[in-house]
Amino acid sequence: MKISVVMAAYNEKETIKKIMESVLSVNNIHELIVVDDGSNDGTTETLERINDPKIIKLFSDKNYGKGHSLRKGFEKVTGDVVIIQDADLEYNPAEYEKLVAPIIDGKADVVFGSRFIGVPHRVLFFWHYIGNRFLTLLSNALTNINLTDMETCYKAFKSSILNEVKFKSQRFGFEPEFTAKMARKGYRIYETSISYSGRDYKEGKKITWKDGIAAIGHILRFNLFDR
Repeated sequence: MKISVVMAAYNEKETIKKIMESVLSVNNIHELIVVDDGSNDGTTETLERINDPKIIKLFSDKNYGKGHSLRKGFEKVTGDVVIIQDADLEYNPAEYEKLVAPIIDGKADVVFGSRFIGVPHRVLFFWHYIGNRFLTLLSNALTNINLTDMETCYKAFKSSILNEVKFKSQRFGFEPEFTAKMARKGYRIYETSISYSGRDYKEGKKITWKDGIAAIGHILRFNLFDR
């Protein structure tokens, strides 16, 4: 089974080379599609210097947001399974095997990697944790599924889904939009534990409380109005 990894990157000069090397070291990686979302810190130049036949590099003329970058990357997918990867080092590509196993076994169409079920993780912000749990609870109440981590980056899914579902979100609204649309379509959804090495704002973390407030709107929009 060929794995396509789609990575949105914005101002990740310090980590982009290392995370790409980590992705390409995993077995069965068919392609790594990297979308530079208008970086201005040297990420673009670093990315341009990296050459590998498995890498597809796309560049945006300005910073549009994670959702826009993922949509741009999805258009280039040719593998059997898609994995979404951030360009930092918070998520470990060595765990791809766990993510795709339920799909390979024929049990799942979509797999979420949960940071909150029984694995080591870096201890960071209490209110981020509460915010994540609240957003997952609200999403679950409207989708009628029982995820533990809706906002996780790590999502694996059959690439055929991209022929059936179209996404609209520009920024971090992609997470609740993806979840709402997977649940509404009735895809078989699994969840597996993943490790998580979160970073703080001094280390380059970008999501803020404003994105959390916006996520509430996205959850309501994609579950109740934009159907």
